[in-house]
Amino acid sequence: MVQKSFAARSYRDDAVVLRTHKLGEADRIITLLTKHHGQIRAVAKGVRRTSSKFGARLEPFMVADLQLVSGKTLDIVTQAVAKGAYGSNIAADYGRYTVAAAMTETAEKLTDVDGEAGTAQYNLLVGALASLSRAEHAPGLILDSYLLRALSTGGWAPSFTDCARCGRPGPHTAFSAPLGGMVCGDCRPPGSPAPAAETVVLLAALLTGDWTTADGSDVPHRREAAGLVAVYLQWHLERVLKSLKHVERG
Repeated sequence: MVQKSFAARSYRDDAVVLRTHKLGEADRIITLLTKHHGQIRAVAKGVRRTSSKFGARLEPFMVADLQLVSGKTLDIVTQAVAKGAYGSNIAADYGRYTVAAAMTETAEKLTDVDGEAGTAQYNLLVGALASLSRAEHAPGLILDSYLLRALSTGGWAPSFTDCARCGRPGPHTAFSAPLGGMVCGDCRPPGSPAPAAETVVLLAALLTGDWTTADGSDVPHRREAAGLVAVYLQWHLERVLKSLKHVERG
């Protein structure tokens, strides 16, 4: 009967490791974003021992096919098969590492209450980590594109063309995080920043995945776009992203 109960509580899912912390002498608690079960916290027993068979597969930024058992407070990882070994490439470069940390922190914040969007957020994060590990684009561009898309998936899609408040066709010259992006002159709150036209084009490209435009952008516009994305993220998450301050902007 005990074995049947154990088997009944067992399930399998793909997951990306968001973060880990030590438990006891040999275990770790792993915060995971799974493809079908949303965000979960699980215990990986014995993974800090050198003899562990799957410890390396449960490091931050790794993607794995996991076998888990449901528990009262924490689930238990019983098997891990690597699917995306992005951790080593990312950890080898400080710039990529800080970007990945900001992405996983964002994913954790966005999925701690909204389990329904878990699959979409999972796919988005895995795609961004894969692109980052392969150095397909500048790390800062990958980060800002991910942040804009993650917020859109979470229900806070910004507008960089039509007025975010009244819908008047753009382009417009003022940005307002509370109102949802670029706004027209009539809707513009006092003191709203007026980003360069090239920065607005870049933001739209990052949101839609137009990498030809994004990769061809100039550094000053990338920095300005990054600042606006950070403001937009902080406004809608209603908290400061701790890891974002460590990201290097070239």
